[in-house]
Amino acid sequence: MVNCIKTGMPLQNKMFEFERVHGAEDSQEAVFQEVQPLLTSLMDGYNVCIMAYGQTGSGKTHTMMGSQLPEEHSGTQQEAQQGIIPKAAAELFRLISEKPAESLTVEVSVMEVYNNEVLDLLARDAQGNSGDQRRDVITTACGTSQVTSLTHETVRNASEVMQIISGVLKLRAHCPTLVHTDSSRSHLVVTLTISSKSPNALALARRLQSAKKDMQRSARKEWWSPRCRRANPAAHHASDDHLFASTPSSPGRSPCQSPCPSPRPSISQAPFRTKLQLVDLAGSECVGMSGVSGAALWEVSCINRSLSALSDVLGALAEQRPHVPYRNSKLTHLLQDAIGGDAKLLVMLCVSPTQRFITESLQSLGFGSRARQVQKELPRRKNHTVKVK
Repeated sequence: MVNCIKTGMPLQNKMFEFERVHGAEDSQEAVFQEVQPLLTSLMDGYNVCIMAYGQTGSGKTHTMMGSQLPEEHSGTQQEAQQGIIPKAAAELFRLISEKPAESLTVEVSVMEVYNNEVLDLLARDAQGNSGDQRRDVITTACGTSQVTSLTHETVRNASEVMQIISGVLKLRAHCPTLVHTDSSRSHLVVTLTISSKSPNALALARRLQSAKKDMQRSARKEWWSPRCRRANPAAHHASDDHLFASTPSSPGRSPCQSPCPSPRPSISQAPFRTKLQLVDLAGSECVGMSGVSGAALWEVSCINRSLSALSDVLGALAEQRPHVPYRNSKLTHLLQDAIGGDAKLLVMLCVSPTQRFITESLQSLGFGSRARQVQKELPRRKNHTVKVK
């Protein structure tokens, strides 16, 4: 409930309904408990996106990254202040450790969308220094979005993930405003890509290829086994001299035509690729509230337009329109796989409790209400088993 107090006007209460509302007293662990079940879907083959939306200074970066305590605090207290990104990385590797039979790899990429341009924060220049190189977003033939020439770093644990992210956060665009002295002026997108491949898939594929060649060689021979003779009574009474001959009562069959085909090796857990996208959106506020001018004014304009495009996409999904305008912004085009199709999206709304920012808070809550209207079919567990008949 939002109390709207205006001079000379009666008190108005506006109601908004969400799945969960966390107060300022709730811990980071309590917030992450709402997120944790969603990460299991990654192992089932679904893309997952978690984003924080709200005005500058409302707590988005605190929610996603956490807060750094002084070094004299214990490790337990530091972990308690970790946000969704470090906790999600730790949970992801915990889930991976429970699947020792599979060959799993995790890659991390870090991008920012600044002034409607996608910048690769992990890219290196000719001298090996970190740089923000521009990248293009394309739509592949199968309808998925892809960032061209994006840099990926292979990681083995959550600590390596956070070392990489911490090393490039200083490259993110910041600018002081009247609302926040260190306001982020870009959308930060951290992507963890999980690739799964059965270790025996290649060997099984070779066996299948060899078996196929053997089948082609014996295509003109009679397919026989005691089990198949029982399935064909006429052949059972035939003499042994006619066992391999093609007769009307015992027609010649190729292996693929046999009523009792031999067992074929099957490939289970075929390779799949899923993405966990963790997004710390730039702050949304009115230009007059931020008090910026010049180049910073253009930054605010680009931020608001990209957030408006994100709202339009969610609105199109909520209304089930035949066309969803993903390409109206680099942000929505980049996140197409994470917010469309059968992907799972969680929006964390961050609002200020003060009357000074009542307009921005109502705008954020309106965005959340639109996102909540998006209804998708209940996802079924994806079966990656491929059986060769």
